[in-house]
Amino acid sequence: MSNWRLRGFAAALGSAALLGGALAFQHIGELPPCKLCYWQRYPHMVAIGIGVLLLLVPLPALALLGALAAATTMGIGIYHVGVEQFWWEGPNTCTSGSTVGLSPAEALNQIMAAPVVRCDDIAWSLMGISMAGWNAIASALLVLLWIGCWRRAQQG
Repeated sequence: MSNWRLRGFAAALGSAALLGGALAFQHIGELPPCKLCYWQRYPHMVAIGIGVLLLLVPLPALALLGALAAATTMGIGIYHVGVEQFWWEGPNTCTSGSTVGLSPAEALNQIMAAPVVRCDDIAWSLMGISMAGWNAIASALLVLLWIGCWRRAQQG
């Protein structure tokens, strides 16, 4: 297997690590995610899929798609930081569990018991940088890794 494909898979593993960290904060650290936190997860899932596909299909364009996925979550992370810092307004809805299949009374009880998770609240930070900020920084590095993977593929 070529070195450039392994680099792409390494970038996908970076997305898997970030997604795993987010899930650990949610389930072990008991920090429920807000809407923007969920939005930041989806491009990481796509990047993981692209990395696996890259192992199976040696198509350099997949590295560009991986870079796009990483850039997308980076952009959402930057937007989320702006919401946290009150530079601009974010979504005005909170998150709660699915109410599909519940009776009206059960759905109301679930909604009323759900934690209100606001996108402008910083639940955790390290060195003054929130989780959204760390996601943006790490995702920027993943963009560079994906682009390096693509450039290496172009060199043969």
